[in-house]
Formats: sequence, structure tokens, C-alpha cells
Amino acid sequence: MADFRKLPNLAALRAFEAAARHDSFSRAAEEIHVTPGAISHQIRALEEELGLPLFTRNGKRIAITEAGQRFAASIRHALTEIATAAEMLQQQGHQQRLVVSSPPSFASRWLAPRLWKFIDRYPDIEVILQSSSHLNDLARDGIDVGVRFGLGNYPGLKSELMMEDFYYPVASPNYRQGRLPSSPQQLRDCVLLRMDGLQESWLPWFKLAGLDLPDPAGGLVTQDSSLTLRAAVDGAGVALTRHAIASQEIAAGELVRLFDIAWKSERAYYFVCHAETLGKPQVVHFRAWLQEEIALFKASARWPGR
Repeated sequence: MADFRKLPNLAALRAFEAAARHDSFSRAAEEIHVTPGAISHQIRALEEELGLPLFTRNGKRIAITEAGQRFAASIRHALTEIATAAEMLQQQGHQQRLVVSSPPSFASRWLAPRLWKFIDRYPDIEVILQSSSHLNDLARDGIDVGVRFGLGNYPGLKSELMMEDFYYPVASPNYRQGRLPSSPQQLRDCVLLRMDGLQESWLPWFKLAGLDLPDPAGGLVTQDSSLTLRAAVDGAGVALTRHAIASQEIAAGELVRLFDIAWKSERAYYFVCHAETLGKPQVVHFRAWLQEEIALFKASARWPGR
């Protein structure tokens, strides 16, 4: 068993981990609410105690050493375990709290409308749903789990594939006074709504449909798939959307899926969290519930992957 009497100062370890993560003494100081000088002093003392440099210094510029990187990873793991253990003790006999982070479109259009079922099943769990387009630092921001649409490569996190998704065109049933395109070729004469960025390009769907068309230009471009869908519902044009994002509007008759051609995205929805949080009861319950909801969703007759 390790001799705990030889442990470095916990405040110094926390200061070092924050400085290593931010690659900045100033940002570490902001996080911990001390001065940059205090961070520098604590790290100097830690380096003297360990007998080797954790950062190289060139004026005000710092760079973490290889030994520092390895040490930071170990300290981060240990601090996360301590925080998790403390939280689990605090929650014994009290209402449990679950913080979930998800992209805005998935949070508002798929996850939030279903969360009432999880809360109804587990009334002692308070759910905090945060929407963000970026994968936050889960430990730093107090986030238990994240749902992310991507390729599954999330360094330092456990990642589990939950659901794939498919792109296809949709339009309001009233678009062009109800004269909807009856074939993919007729899209040449339609206003094609789109999101900014290659990840939401029309080109893969064009190729699957056998169309030799360039990516649309001009017209409305948004940075939020919810805005694109809203424009389509209002009759502004034809939108290329993901099934999970548009399923509510299609079920309600506000949007119509055009053609039986769906392109399977290279990206998918992943459940991500730190290994240390996988055993938290609320995380275990949420993961199992999410798998159930996805299975029900995919069992629908509208699921494009059939």
C-alpha cells in the first residue's frame, strides 16, 4: 500500500492538473479562483518535491513536458475518482442528480420530448439537460454523460455507439402550393435549404440518388438544423435532414419525406462519459433507458434502416 504521508499537496496537484489541461497558468487561475502567481508558486513547489520539471518556461510561455503529460493524466483520473466518490456519498438518501450534454438539435427534437418517461420512472433523479454543439470537458463542467453525433473518437472518454442516422429530403406539404417534386430530378427546380459546413452537404445524397448536381449555392444557409427544419415547415424550400431530427414533424404531418432514398451518415450518436462515472446509479439507469428508447424508435415503421 502506498505511503499517503508522501503524497504531494492536494492543492498543488489540482493547480497542476488545471494548468496542464488549459496549457496556461492564467486560465488555471481563473478556474480555481486564485492568482496566476499562486498557480506558478504551487507548481514550482511540486516540481521541487518531485525532483523534475513538469513545464518548460520561456518568458511567459509554458509547455508541458512528456513527464508532465503522463503525470497530469494520472492526476486527472485520480481527482475524477475522488469527486465521483464524494458525490455518491453526498447523494445517499438525497435526490440524485444527472447532468446530460447533447447537441441542441438532438436535445430539443429527440431527447427532451422523451425525457419525461425517464423522470417518471426515476422520480428521485433530477435531470439537467444541457445543449451544446461542442463536446465539453465533462469532468470540469460537472457533466455526467454526453450524447454526441460523430465518429466515436473521443479521447479520454468511454464511447458507445447508440444509434446511426439517415439523411433524406423533406418539405412542407404546402410547399409550392402542394406541387411537391415527384422525382429526385425535379429537385433541380426547387429551393434547397442547407446547413453551413461539409458535414451537412447534399452531395452524398445526390450521388446516392444518381444526380450529377453541385452542392446548392445561394438561398438560405443556417448553422442550426432546427432552423433549417423550421424554414422547411414554413414552406421556404426542401431541406436535407436527419431522420432523428425530423421525425416529430413528419409524424405530425408538418413535413413530408420526399422519395424512398436515404443516405446513411458516416457519423452516429454515441453515449460518452468518463470510465469513473459508468457505475453511478443514475448513469446506469439513464444508459439502459436510452437504449430502450432507441430500440423503440428504430422499431418504428418509418425507420429508414429497414
